[in-house]
Amino acid sequence: MRILLTGATGYIAQRLLPILLENGHQVICCVRDKNRFDKSKYAGFDLEVIEVDFLNKNSFDHIPAAIDAAYYLMHSMSATKGDFSEAELSTANNFKSIIERTSTKQVVFLSGIVNSAHLSKHLNSRLSVEEALQSDKYALTTLRAGIIVGSGSASFEIIRDLVEKLPVMIAPKWLNTRCQPIGIRDVLHFLEGVLMQDYAFNKAYDIGGPEVITYKAMLLRFAKVRGLKRWIFTVPVMTPKLSSYWLYFVTSVSYPLAGSLVESMKVDVVAKPNDLQERLNIKPVSYEQSIELAFDKIEQNQVISSWRDAMNGYVYPDRFKKLIEVPQEGCFKDVRSMRVDDPERVLNNVWAIGGTTGWYYANWLWGVRGFLDKLSGGVGLQRGRTNSNVLSTGSVIDFWRVILADKKDRRLLLYAEMKLPGEAWLEFKIDKENRFIQTATFRPLGLTGRLYWYAVLPFHAFIFKGMIKNIVGHHASS
Repeated sequence: MRILLTGATGYIAQRLLPILLENGHQVICCVRDKNRFDKSKYAGFDLEVIEVDFLNKNSFDHIPAAIDAAYYLMHSMSATKGDFSEAELSTANNFKSIIERTSTKQVVFLSGIVNSAHLSKHLNSRLSVEEALQSDKYALTTLRAGIIVGSGSASFEIIRDLVEKLPVMIAPKWLNTRCQPIGIRDVLHFLEGVLMQDYAFNKAYDIGGPEVITYKAMLLRFAKVRGLKRWIFTVPVMTPKLSSYWLYFVTSVSYPLAGSLVESMKVDVVAKPNDLQERLNIKPVSYEQSIELAFDKIEQNQVISSWRDAMNGYVYPDRFKKLIEVPQEGCFKDVRSMRVDDPERVLNNVWAIGGTTGWYYANWLWGVRGFLDKLSGGVGLQRGRTNSNVLSTGSVIDFWRVILADKKDRRLLLYAEMKLPGEAWLEFKIDKENRFIQTATFRPLGLTGRLYWYAVLPFHAFIFKGMIKNIVGHHASS
């Protein structure tokens, strides 16, 4: 079967893709930028990767006419600028217009549970997208899920941050709202199971785990699985804005995403009964089992995808690949080099940078910079990284984004996502003479940018000198 997979670099699609390929399907992955997709991981499978931006009609010509089914797995909730609901609706309408010109028989859409009369902006947007996707030219199958629990999922990481960082929580009253969490494995079983099933054509199904519990119970049961004792007290006085700041400062989510989540958490998200589980012979695992499965993946360093690594067109409107060309004119630079005796060991050190490994020198200063970034509305250091020693283009490392990760060419290039009066790159490479070169590049924005560079110059001299020395001298096994 020939399947079009949208959102191919997103959290869900990266999990679904190997399942479709292993089942013998030919998959056409839609990505905004091919540089972000590592096709080599799927060698031997029938896979095609095409560049499509569903907000840009000029890119639609890449979509082939011969398609059997398509998965719609795109969303813009994490957008930091603009109206995500407007972007979602435009994307859906554009997708529908081009898919109607193909031979597609079925579109499978993963949405959110919408069984309340008073929906949040996020859930209302999901419902609007579902309505926009309906067509006489193909059958639409909608799967509506609530909280998805799995290694790397936004829900899982938020709960983990709260439980592991806060022994005592003074929390908003919306923690008493009910939900029906479902494990990521079960979501994937449903997504794959409804493919080209006639009974699922033009139907919408709520999917959820075996239990309805409150958000408070989710936190406490998570703590129990992890062997932690936690106390949670809910108060009625915390406003939505304060609740959003609470999530933003304690967890790794952005403030706009925290606000959207808080709004959604005021509404019960409980699945309406249906017969899809019986038809597909799926027995959803418990909430505790979902947590244990997630930590199995984390401990084995086998997390396939993370919500943190997802990017949207608002952050990089001028195409991701342009950032690979680090500017030379009008920039400040800090360039340091050292000759290395063991290039492979040094490269492994570079590939492990950030996250739990840290930055090899003055980690407390990096922590201060991350805290200041949070105070100014930035992402801070709390995002960490998805895997401890695996990097690919588009991955997140704390408040950096990986622009290029080429171990064969011995080069790693990072782009800063912290709040700055300008743009910053951090590059590590080993040249043909086995010289390790570490380059920090800053392109200032106006006078403020220049003042910023000179203000932090003493810290840069201190940090970057120690960092290169320790990267070259550090043993990866220690």
